[in-house]
Amino acid sequence: MATVTWEDTGTEHIATDLSERILTITLNRPERLNAWTPTMARELVGAFDRADADDEVGAIIVTGAGRGFCAGADLAAGGETFDWRKRGEQAEQPEDNGGQFALRIFNSLKPVIAAINGPAVGVGATMTLPMDVRLAAEDARIGFVFTRRGIVPEASSSWFLPRVVGISRAMEWVATGRVFSAREALQTGLVRSLHPGSELLGAARELAHEIVDNAAPVSVALARRMLWRMLGAEHPMVAHRADSRAIFYRGQSADAVEGVTSFLEKRPAHFSDRVSDGLPDIQPDWVEPEYR
Repeated sequence: MATVTWEDTGTEHIATDLSERILTITLNRPERLNAWTPTMARELVGAFDRADADDEVGAIIVTGAGRGFCAGADLAAGGETFDWRKRGEQAEQPEDNGGQFALRIFNSLKPVIAAINGPAVGVGATMTLPMDVRLAAEDARIGFVFTRRGIVPEASSSWFLPRVVGISRAMEWVATGRVFSAREALQTGLVRSLHPGSELLGAARELAHEIVDNAAPVSVALARRMLWRMLGAEHPMVAHRADSRAIFYRGQSADAVEGVTSFLEKRPAHFSDRVSDGLPDIQPDWVEPEYR
């Protein structure tokens, strides 16, 4: 079984903790309301890489240290914050690092839960969109504030946000750039549930346990890939082909035998198939797009 040591990963702007097969990744710049930095972006991508390689990780929770989730980009550089040339970037068309992280989440083999414990603004909001479920503290505030800073939404959010809440609501939030309440986020389906701040992480862990204690990890990984990819499919036949291949492969697995047998014997299932051994290729025509 592939394992990774999480106790000392040498990170600066995030913290990680693995307990009971649940990996908690904490944005860890509380003195700056966990404002986004290139270092944080690299460390988050690295943490997801390690999580995918570790069979002990069954689910991931992302939250923030202190009273904020993420206040967006660190604005310490003032008016030059978003001028990549001022940062010495030489690429003709540099990649947005928020988008790099969003796409890394999109390709995650483990389910991802956002525990939005406080303000989530800018990239602090967009980074949660490719996460599978979002829970929020009752007093959290969320904002897609880009137009008020003279820029535009990033982190692939022009693809994710309309799919989460619909085009009309997405455009309203983006065009106005206003910060809105957790209650509005709940009413529009952006978040799944609201919780007192002291109970938020416990609620996220309870949901994560529903996954890690009951579901076959390979089936979860494969189902996650199927659902996210199908958001862009041009016809249900694409899903039918993938579903059929997936059922064919998983139907022959030790997990399928165990899942049915444990149900008939009225006992908890003990699934043995490992994500690190690879997933069946259920979309042989799938080509991962390149950035260019």
